[in-house]
Amino acid sequence: MVAPVTIELTTADDAIRFGRSLGRQLRAGDLVLLAGPLGAGKTTMTRGIADGMGVSGRVSSPTFVLARVHSAPDDGSSRNGVALVHVDAYRLGGDLSELDDLDLDAELESSAVVVEWGEGLAEPLSEDRLVVRIERHPDDTRTATLEPHGTWKTRADALP
Repeated sequence: MVAPVTIELTTADDAIRFGRSLGRQLRAGDLVLLAGPLGAGKTTMTRGIADGMGVSGRVSSPTFVLARVHSAPDDGSSRNGVALVHVDAYRLGGDLSELDDLDLDAELESSAVVVEWGEGLAEPLSEDRLVVRIERHPDDTRTATLEPHGTWKTRADALP
């Protein structure tokens, strides 16, 4: 087991910068689980991830639709040529069958999948996953703790 890495995120821009760095590293088959309370910055970080990947579409919380696909542009301008599937599992309330209905394991063949509120639900989707726990402090700063699994045990070193 690789020891978790902790990153201080003083501002929302720091969360976006970290997300960009993470997005540049993502490849098909990667699973990122974002954990943290309401308002921790999970969607903000996902905006950075999408920017780092160079995918298309406005990133907003998919709470009511559960999942949004942000395609890699056909013109080759995407940094890694991989689509981003952004999932919000908050409304699933631990129901594995509803998560299964999203068919995310098939999406992982050609996409990177970021799941907000997916801890305890989405881990079986991929051994190559990175859990990012975001803690919001009273002064509105955040701490992100990275827990790498699978190939992320060696790849997480490339992140700031």
